[in-house]
Amino acid sequence: MKTWVDRLRQEQTLPPEGYKALLVCRDADTLAYLHRQAREVSQAHFGPKIYIRGLIEISNCCRNNCCYCGIRKGNAQIERYRLSRETILDCCRQGYELGFRTFVMQGGEDPAQSSDWIEETVAAIRKQFPDCAITLSLGEKSKEEYQRFFHTGANRYLLRHETYNPTHYGQLHPAEMSQHTRIQCLQWLQEIGYQTGTGIMVGSPGQTTEHLVEDIAFIERFRPQMIGIGPFIPHRDTPFATSTAGSMEQTLILLSIFRLMLPNALIPSTTALATLAADGRERGILAGANVVMPNLSPREERQKYTLYNNKASLGAEAAEGLAILKKQMQAIGYEISTERGDFGN
Repeated sequence: MKTWVDRLRQEQTLPPEGYKALLVCRDADTLAYLHRQAREVSQAHFGPKIYIRGLIEISNCCRNNCCYCGIRKGNAQIERYRLSRETILDCCRQGYELGFRTFVMQGGEDPAQSSDWIEETVAAIRKQFPDCAITLSLGEKSKEEYQRFFHTGANRYLLRHETYNPTHYGQLHPAEMSQHTRIQCLQWLQEIGYQTGTGIMVGSPGQTTEHLVEDIAFIERFRPQMIGIGPFIPHRDTPFATSTAGSMEQTLILLSIFRLMLPNALIPSTTALATLAADGRERGILAGANVVMPNLSPREERQKYTLYNNKASLGAEAAEGLAILKKQMQAIGYEISTERGDFGN
């Protein structure tokens, strides 16, 4: 099994049977070797630096009805909110004082936050914080809208494809959404010049090892600058309320595979990992991740942005818990970096 790991590190690719062998591997010694190789590659490219991104969850209103998501249109139990532009700028100001040099605007596909509004908000952030990177994670838009945001000052866009298999995609999403549209949006983002991120939920209902091999093959072809993956965690007010959460171990295997495949990629250790296990964030870093995303959103709104049950949003997950996060990273041999941390740096 270790020969697959060595080959992936050397050649940055494997045949499908190699990826499948790693995905189904349960040998502790082999997995420890896989994670160690990924960690070495990450440190060779980035040193012991972990880049911080300030997450601002701008709205929990969404026009979509994805079966796995707690802020889906059909969830009548959630208290909805939208942040004003001034509140978003306040979040950026607080983050800037704490040392953040990347802001991530994430939200549902909220029709009330029009493209004009998003464009003007990006322009306001760019004007006040010219030395900062601006990442958007606001779902599917037209190519023209993506171009407008980019020309106004957005640098990065994160749009997880969730699953490359069209049939599986249909199991997770309403009929009006399509895997083809999602992939088209990702291609547009790359063509425009964004540092583009995609990714998947690990262990989503109906997912098979073959699906994951398809996802790996897509990411290998697409070569994103950012890869966001995390375990599926059910939400009580969705059709998947009683589904089993995704596996921590499987998520960490994929983290390491992607690090060895794309050594320069920006790969976060996600909030979902920290939600699934108290040491989940650290385990993600030790498997090859090099980004964390503390929450800059107003405290009173964080609990409303519930994509899944028991989402971590306080302590080291929060911007005000940066000192805790620094200690956690130091304990495993890493340091928080306030650099922008662009792709390949």
